[in-house]
Amino acid sequence: MTKFKDEKAVIGFIGTGVMGKSMVRHLLLGGYEVVIYNRTKKKAEDLLKEGANWGSTPKDVAERSHIIITMVGYPSDVENLYLGEEGIIHNCKTGCILIDMTTSSPTLARKIHKIGSERGIFTLDAPVSGGDIGAREGKLSIMVGGELEQFEKVKPLLNLLGTNVIYQGESGAGQHTKMCNQITIASNMIGVSEALVYAKKSGLNPDTVLKSITSGAAGSWSLSNLVPRMIQEDFTPGFYVKHFIKDLKIALESAKEMGIKTPGLELALSMYEELALKGEENSGTQAIIKLLEE
Repeated sequence: MTKFKDEKAVIGFIGTGVMGKSMVRHLLLGGYEVVIYNRTKKKAEDLLKEGANWGSTPKDVAERSHIIITMVGYPSDVENLYLGEEGIIHNCKTGCILIDMTTSSPTLARKIHKIGSERGIFTLDAPVSGGDIGAREGKLSIMVGGELEQFEKVKPLLNLLGTNVIYQGESGAGQHTKMCNQITIASNMIGVSEALVYAKKSGLNPDTVLKSITSGAAGSWSLSNLVPRMIQEDFTPGFYVKHFIKDLKIALESAKEMGIKTPGLELALSMYEELALKGEENSGTQAIIKLLEE
């Protein structure tokens, strides 16, 4: 694997949650010095034992790093993290490359890019798809917006995290691509849930049904990876319901700005909001099956 051209580059990583933790591990295995920060240090202690260095604050990470990757929760978190006085852009080195892998707003991505450019800092929006499994296996799909030259510089790093790393265009294009991804998944999750309920109610064995339809025209990532969890009643989060709701709201807002009708997206959002009201906001997205089994 070709490394980033400056092998002495320190990689900052902020947000070591369900997916971020695995991503840091891949960077460590790739031989990089990594400085990490997470709001709850306890959740990052295993990474520190594995060789990561602790940054006491986002500002500390920014001051010590040449490339900074962020993987946090909401657009408000991204905005505070990047644009706050104690945040990344005000405290990182000139020429630093910032890679936000959070699913966030395309508008915010462009705002961060503009402010960063004015300070001699490069930014890429690079949201991912693949959930906890893709992060753990280093097989994420990574969609990147920003300057092509900077993308080419950091692509070797991104290749450690994903197997489908695609440059999509100027700033914001990565986030727009992720919205396409989430819109596709939204309706698909309803479909796979309905199919599973149908299989059960008709007296079929869900496992053998899955063997037949996964490799056919109905095949999808959700069908292959999330329906087995549904069958086992495993609702642990590979991707949180609350974060999926956030994503769908961003997609719906962006679609409305462009005058696009998205009835499938609207239905999915309403169902996930209902699911969250029933106390499932911290469950995995596969918990949508619970609404149909009531």
